[in-house]
Amino acid sequence: MLTVGATFPAFKLKAVSSSKSSSAFEELGEHSFPDKWKIYFFWPKDFTFVCPTEIVAFSQLDGEFRDRDAVVIGASTDSDFVHLAWRQSREDLARVSQPWLSDIKRELSTALGILDVNEGVALRATFIVDPNNIIRFVSVNDLSVGRNPQEVLRVLDALQTDELCPCNWKPGDDTIKTA
Repeated sequence: MLTVGATFPAFKLKAVSSSKSSSAFEELGEHSFPDKWKIYFFWPKDFTFVCPTEIVAFSQLDGEFRDRDAVVIGASTDSDFVHLAWRQSREDLARVSQPWLSDIKRELSTALGILDVNEGVALRATFIVDPNNIIRFVSVNDLSVGRNPQEVLRVLDALQTDELCPCNWKPGDDTIKTA
C-alpha cells in the first residue's frame, strides 16, 4: 500500500458529481484540483449500509474542508452509472456535491494498494494529499467499520500547521516547540 511521502498515482477516471443526469458526469485526474489539498476516501460498494453514513458525514463537513483549501473526493470500484443511480435513489445522497470516482477497472485502487483481494473491491481507505500530490495521511478500516470524517478534518488541520502536533491536538491548542 502507498503510504505517507509517496506521490499519489496518476489517474483519469469518470466521476459523478450530482444526481442530475444531464450534468452528473465528468472526467477527473490527479491534477484536477491544482493548489488544493485533496481528501480521497474509498468505500467498498454502492448500495450498501455503512458507506452512505460516511458519504453523508463527509458531505456535512464539506464547507469545513473547503475553508481549508481542500476538496473531498469519494471513490469506489462501481461504475459511474451505478454512482448516479445510487445518488438518485436516496435523498441524502442526492444532496452530496462531492465527486465520486468510478474505479471500475480497479486501476487506482490497485496502484494505491487498497484493493481487497478476496472481495475485489476497494478497502475503506482515506488519503490526505497535499497540493503537490504527496500523500500526507493514510487510514484504512476494515470493510465493516466506518471512519470518522471529523478525525480526517482534525488531521488536515494539524498537517496545515506545518508544526509538531501532540496527541489529540486540535485547532487552538499549542503545538510542540523545540529548542
